[in-house]
Amino acid sequence: MSFWAVTFLEYWKRKMATLAHHWDCMDFHEEEERPRPEFAAMAPTMEQNPVTGVKEPYFPEKTRLSRMFTGSMVIIMMLCVVMIFLVTVVMCRGIISVMMFHTGSPVLRTIANISSSIVNLGLILLMGRVYTALAEQLTKWEMHRTQTQYDNAFIFKVFIFQFVNFYSSPFYVAFFKGRFVGYPTNYGTLFGMRNEDCGPGGCLIELAEQLFIIMVGKQLINNVQEFIIPKVKAWRQKRTLAKVLGGKASHEPRRWEEDYQLVECEGLFEEYLEMVLQFGFITIFVAAFPLAPLFALLNNWVEVRLDAHKFVCEYRRPVAERAQNIGVWFNILEALSHLSVIANAFLIAFTSDFLPRLLYQYKFDNELNGYVNFTLAYAPINYTEYPMCRYKAYRDNNGSYTLFYWELLAVRLGFIIAFEHVVFFVLRAIDWLVPDVPESLELKIKRERYLAKQALAENQEALLVSRGQGAAPATPGTSSPGQ
Repeated sequence: MSFWAVTFLEYWKRKMATLAHHWDCMDFHEEEERPRPEFAAMAPTMEQNPVTGVKEPYFPEKTRLSRMFTGSMVIIMMLCVVMIFLVTVVMCRGIISVMMFHTGSPVLRTIANISSSIVNLGLILLMGRVYTALAEQLTKWEMHRTQTQYDNAFIFKVFIFQFVNFYSSPFYVAFFKGRFVGYPTNYGTLFGMRNEDCGPGGCLIELAEQLFIIMVGKQLINNVQEFIIPKVKAWRQKRTLAKVLGGKASHEPRRWEEDYQLVECEGLFEEYLEMVLQFGFITIFVAAFPLAPLFALLNNWVEVRLDAHKFVCEYRRPVAERAQNIGVWFNILEALSHLSVIANAFLIAFTSDFLPRLLYQYKFDNELNGYVNFTLAYAPINYTEYPMCRYKAYRDNNGSYTLFYWELLAVRLGFIIAFEHVVFFVLRAIDWLVPDVPESLELKIKRERYLAKQALAENQEALLVSRGQGAAPATPGTSSPGQ
């Protein structure tokens, strides 16, 4: 998946170059953009643009930076709220697990995990709506000059929050749950409650359950919203217009009047955000949930048809805007592809049983005979009335880590270093081998530049000839001053 992610991005660069050339946007730069209407209306002064030489609305950079710093503090506070919700969900899951433990049914533990994941999904979607509205107000307050600067600032804010919002719970299960449990007579606690431990099957299966609920649940809810919300908005729009027009409406409305009754297009931000979050799910946690790409493919088949119907039949035609590429979204995709390499290395090394089994095969038994018994430690003496109380850990009878634990830790760290070095080397090789601009397009661009230079030279030559012919020679009937 890491190789696929980088290959996908490399070929997307080529596609972007082809589209930019097709729409004549390859030489489009941000300096050419006019100031946003909101910026022009609210800017306090007018100053000369150093690039274009035209007087434009101006907002002091120092004031903008101070506002951006204040906005960053608000973002950090909102991220803290997300972490508080995560801790609350963890504590609720612990309380439910303790209550259901007394019933003696192992199925109820799974029910507790699934119910907490559903509650977590509801909180994620609720907080996402609240924060998107807050980020929009903060970005307007920061007074960015061009639409590109405004979009990049808004996208960055929302993505940072949504990244923590959606991925904090899977990261907790993958890398933190079951790491600070302690051992009998010395259990770790959080606010007086014992820290969560993984089930008998390990944290990987719980991570897969959580990813399935969050990813697939989010996709289903989004698809239902994309189908229902535009229809509700269109119905309200027609109802409002009918009230305004009353009996004045013509029996045969013109086409532009019918188009005006459609819902105003809100841009592509939500579509991009949904695809980028999906890209993160199918790359960062693919080692724990290999079915994620399949569910993403199924969702995208449905998504394409829903979006086609929405943009063609429900929304007004959007206003076209020039852009050289997809902007900061591409940088986010690149960051996610690199993060996925590191996250999957840690998943394989620390969360799965791949390396413990491998080391046991190398040191003790190639057929893994006695492996499960080897992974269980004995509780300290006199801890319980049962003489053979066992728990999953590489510890001795006193609770200290065994030599195998330290050997396994060294193997895990060595695997992470080797894995990420090999993968990043191959990724760099793919980046080097695949050119950002297709060869055929590069030849086409060179040909166009050559023809443009040739046309300019011919134009200058024709201009010089016309100037030479314009300078009329002396007529035979006139005499020169020397005669």
